[in-house]
Amino acid sequence: MAVPPPSSDPLVPDPAKIRLREQLRTRRSAYVATIGAHGARTAAEAAMRLILPHIPHSATVALYLALKDELDPEPLIQALHARGQAIALPALFDRSAMRFLAWAPGEPLERGPMRLRQPLGSAPERMPDLIVTPLLAFDRAGHRIGYGAGHYDRAFQRLPGAHRIGLTWAVQEIDRIPHDPWDVPLHAIVTEQEFIPS
Repeated sequence: MAVPPPSSDPLVPDPAKIRLREQLRTRRSAYVATIGAHGARTAAEAAMRLILPHIPHSATVALYLALKDELDPEPLIQALHARGQAIALPALFDRSAMRFLAWAPGEPLERGPMRLRQPLGSAPERMPDLIVTPLLAFDRAGHRIGYGAGHYDRAFQRLPGAHRIGLTWAVQEIDRIPHDPWDVPLHAIVTEQEFIPS
């Protein structure tokens, strides 16, 4: 299986993917602006109810803290914390390697690259059983479009046994995702409307 190059490599970006990402960001922003803060919170709670039954109680779960108009996993984080589950968040200490560090609600965060809010570097590393990932678009085959740096694809390569679930708005579905040899498909996608196994 091919491995994605680090984002610092001198690659020529694919203009089609750049345009597609811009279109998808615009679509997502417009949708979230339409539903407003209350609608976004209601949607995040609906997504939590859909995904929670698919997470084993013993699993260490890697999540993310939402940026801008991403579907917010905060209700899911709170539900897992209430169940006593181990939670980890992605952390970047250079621009090529993502690690998952232990974290619980209320613990301190620091600002990492790319505006990432992440656990302190002193937090212990965790090997997640399940990785919940944000994305810009998905298709029903489990392919995703991320933000272009390849951090999650490299993490998926490094942790092939981890179950991979995308968390995103239903409006971000497209018919077919163009994918590269190193792109690792998701096992499922969860939106505010449905749980989609792939």
